[in-house]
This record gives sequence, C-alpha cells and structure tokens, in this order.
Amino acid sequence: MELYEAMRTTFACREFSGEAVPGEVLQRIIDNARFAPSGGNRQGWRIINVVDPDKKEQLADLSLAAATRYVLESQAGESPFNSIRPSSVTDEQVLATEPPHWFVAYIRNAPTLLVITVDLSRVASMDRHLDRVGVVSGGSIYPLVWNILLAARNEGYAGTITTMAVDKEAQVQELLGIPSHWAVAAVIPLGKPLKQLTRLKRKPVEEILFTNSWDG
Repeated sequence: MELYEAMRTTFACREFSGEAVPGEVLQRIIDNARFAPSGGNRQGWRIINVVDPDKKEQLADLSLAAATRYVLESQAGESPFNSIRPSSVTDEQVLATEPPHWFVAYIRNAPTLLVITVDLSRVASMDRHLDRVGVVSGGSIYPLVWNILLAARNEGYAGTITTMAVDKEAQVQELLGIPSHWAVAAVIPLGKPLKQLTRLKRKPVEEILFTNSWDG
C-alpha cells in the first residue's frame, strides 16, 4: 500500500469480524513496525500478544474504572483526564455509576490484544523536572505503536490505541508478569475490521502549521 494512503486511511477500529490474526501476519506487522525510532535507539519495548480469553476479559475489566470516569467527564462537558483543568467528577460518583461495559466491549471481543510496554530505565524523560505532566518519554514508544497500526492497515487489519487499562497499571503488571519499572503504554485491540473507513476527519493544515511563532 502507498504510504500516504495508509496514513490517510488508518482509523481507530473497534469493530472486528472475529477472524483471528494469523501468526505470520502478526510477525510481519511487528517485523516492520520495530524500525520505529526511539531515544538513543535503545528500543526499550516489549509487546505481549494476549489471546487468552480470560486475560482479555480481565484487561477489559481493568479498563472499566477509567472508562466510567471518561463517560462522566464527557457528560459534564469536560475534556476527560485533562491535566490542566481539574474535573468536577468525584471518585464517589465514579464508584456509584454503573460501569459502561459497552465502552470496553471491543477489548473483550478483539481477536488479539497487544499490550505495549516500555522500560522506563531506558527512556529519556527530558521533561521530568517540569511542572506539568510528562510527555517526552512517549517519543520512545508511541512511534512503535503507530507503526504497528500502519503495518496492520497494510495487511488488511486494524486496531486502535487504548490506554484505559493504564489506570490500573499495577494490576495489569501482575496479570501479565510485567516488571514494575516497565510502564504499560497502550493496549491495542487488533483484528480484521468489519468495515474500512477511508474518509477520516482532521483539521486542515492551515489550523496546525504556523511560521516562526505561535500565531505566525
């Protein structure tokens, strides 16, 4: 597939046919995705391919608390999990709300789940001393995550980046035997899409590209 076509048609897929991802296809996807860049080319990543139904169920359950908060904050007109504006939604409200099982159904139903982890002892966190949430470390793992989705698109498969389970990282680590200094960066449900979207909505270039200054 031509690169620009793949970039323009790789969408967030949450509906799958149920068809398994063949081992040789997953091997090709990872074989090509692994050429993603990372800080110092340290490649401090490990991918766990979860196909066990019980573990998929548990990963979906571990995503429910964050999914509940996401729904409540969205209903309150907020930008969920925003690090700048405190949420009006309380922990008590989250606990008292019926979890949105529909929200994590695609985690339960995906043929495979790729749990993406990164070794925090091997990434550069240049913003670790700044008075804001850290983002720089993601530069050593999310290029790999996106490469996986691009490669999957090339193979006729699809998925999406989910992070709800990260809210319960310690439990995910225990479930999958992940060492404590390896962060869970994403859980990617992956499979054959029920439909392939080709007309994605994005902001025009004029709204995101500026010259020499913030409003240049």
